[in-house]
Amino acid sequence: MSLALTHARFRILETLRIPVAVVGGAFFPAASMLFFVVPFAGDDAVGATYATASMVMFAVMTSSLFTYGVGVAEDRAQPWDPFSRTLPAGPAAAFAGRVLSGLTFMFISLIPVVIIGAALTAATASPWQLLLALGAVVLSALPFTFMGLAIGYALPTKAALAVAQIIFFPLAFGGGLLSAPGDAPGFVETIAPYLPTRGAVELVWAAVGDFEVSTTSMVALAVWTVAAAALAAWAYRRDEGVRFS
Repeated sequence: MSLALTHARFRILETLRIPVAVVGGAFFPAASMLFFVVPFAGDDAVGATYATASMVMFAVMTSSLFTYGVGVAEDRAQPWDPFSRTLPAGPAAAFAGRVLSGLTFMFISLIPVVIIGAALTAATASPWQLLLALGAVVLSALPFTFMGLAIGYALPTKAALAVAQIIFFPLAFGGGLLSAPGDAPGFVETIAPYLPTRGAVELVWAAVGDFEVSTTSMVALAVWTVAAAALAAWAYRRDEGVRFS
């Protein structure tokens, strides 16, 4: 654990030396709150609460796909990464450190969204609901974390950035993150339960409000999580086989 924390500290300090990388990760979800949630749902307590939860999930997706996807691909292009993977400590500590640092910046990206929701809208949540939402966020981040890792280990940096961008918007729109529960266009409501974004945001909606999650969405979320984890493991092993065999 101490070695994993050392890896996490190294990655956090490395990112903090480039402040725009931290600001950029938090900017898009915060801007979406200001332009789309505050003007249209700010005075509706229920609507603002659900919309804020959606933007939280938006931030989780952004952070997970790009922090891991592009970040891992960039690291693989540096000489330090292949060297560190040949050390006798094994990959577990470095991998855990990467996940811990990613979670750190994911939660940093959520702070502006929550502040805007609390200060500029009628969104409400009790301390218990916030605690439940925190657990829901960690759980719902898993499939997107695995997707990001799969992209990062399978592709070079430029391709990883492009693929992360291509995946991001269809999952966000198709999962109903850009609309209130039940208000999405008909075709979105049809496909949403089968996408990981819908199951993820339903967990957060249920944590902060009176929302009943769909069994289909939960099953789909579990399937996507397992599939993404398997793909990430395959990409990691493939990368080792290509570069170290």
